[in-house]
Amino acid sequence: MLQSFRDSARLLATRRFGTFWFSSLLSSIGTWAQQVAEPWLLLSLGASSFVIGLDSFAMNAPVLALTLVGGVLADRADRRRVIAGFQSLQMLCPVAIVALLLTGHVHAWMIVALSVVVGVTDALSMPSFQSIVPSIVKRGEIGTGLALNSTQFNLSRILGPSIAGVLMSGVGVMACFVVSAVSYIPFIGVALWILPRGTPKRTAAAHDRNPFAGVGAILREKHLRGALLTVLATSILCAPLVTFSPVLVKDAFQGDAARFSITVAAFGVGGVLGAVALLGVPPAADRRRIGAALALVCGATLVLLAVTPWFWGAVALFALAGAAQTISNTAANTLVQVTASPGMLGQTVSLYMLAMRGGISLGALVTGALAGTIGVRHALLLDGGAAFVIECAIAWMWLRAPMPALEASQAA
Repeated sequence: MLQSFRDSARLLATRRFGTFWFSSLLSSIGTWAQQVAEPWLLLSLGASSFVIGLDSFAMNAPVLALTLVGGVLADRADRRRVIAGFQSLQMLCPVAIVALLLTGHVHAWMIVALSVVVGVTDALSMPSFQSIVPSIVKRGEIGTGLALNSTQFNLSRILGPSIAGVLMSGVGVMACFVVSAVSYIPFIGVALWILPRGTPKRTAAAHDRNPFAGVGAILREKHLRGALLTVLATSILCAPLVTFSPVLVKDAFQGDAARFSITVAAFGVGGVLGAVALLGVPPAADRRRIGAALALVCGATLVLLAVTPWFWGAVALFALAGAAQTISNTAANTLVQVTASPGMLGQTVSLYMLAMRGGISLGALVTGALAGTIGVRHALLLDGGAAFVIECAIAWMWLRAPMPALEASQAA
């Protein structure tokens, strides 16, 4: 385990990965500052729980239609241009919100419409973004690179909401969108620098006239199918916790923006601890058992969170939920990327993104409708119970599948 942590520190100290890690951290901080501010802005505009769920759906639903197209772009186009082009368009969305706030013409439907733009650009660029780590590290370092990347993402879940809480209380909600817009600039520049120029090398399957020919082959692999189903179920049933945390804090605990930012930050603290714990996992460890076990913890934690009457107890459970979800998803992502064919990496990653982001969009819409009918506590209680039962069934299937030779794959 100690050697695994040393390898992680060594990778983080490299020029290319280290620069990518820090620029991604800055970008993620800006993203989380906006994601904390946006539902609070919608609430201040009089939006209902359903509209907040609709906003999350609008941001994530394009993944359902376009992420496979993004995967093809990652395999067949210059990833530098894909990332720079679509992320530049996405940067204009927080700029537009700032302009609307300055002129006093902001309405809830405008925020939702801009979320659609964010969703479309994300769907088309995220497979290329997710392919960066395998492109800049050795194959045997992919698991460590993904765990470090998960660490920065969850660290931003602490820093982003904390910064957002200070800004919303002291300056106003608009400042969060300014931070979000500025945070895109260093990441776009670093992506243009570190990624290889030109299109990726293509396998025979990638040369097929049907650009989606590899999807069926990927899904026929039982260990990959189990990983994707685990992520899908967790995203649909457990991820709505973060989306509806402002509603939970406001309705169940009579909290304000500061308490809301505390819960999101607690989720991030748990995520960081979970990602750091993964750094100590040997490369040859069975990621299926780790992913399946922590997916069950996600469901059980959501049930406890739905019934706890104490705010600080809820904060602790938010941290546990963040750790469990991070470990489960990252273990599944590592399994997917380590065993993926280099020429089909974009489409393999796009299926992971489809399961995660598409699941989040469906979960937000369904949970939003439930919360508006039966209340947010009961909606989360149903989500958690369903997640536990469904993840049990998926784990039974997944753990019976033949285990891929991870160690051999990583040494290749």
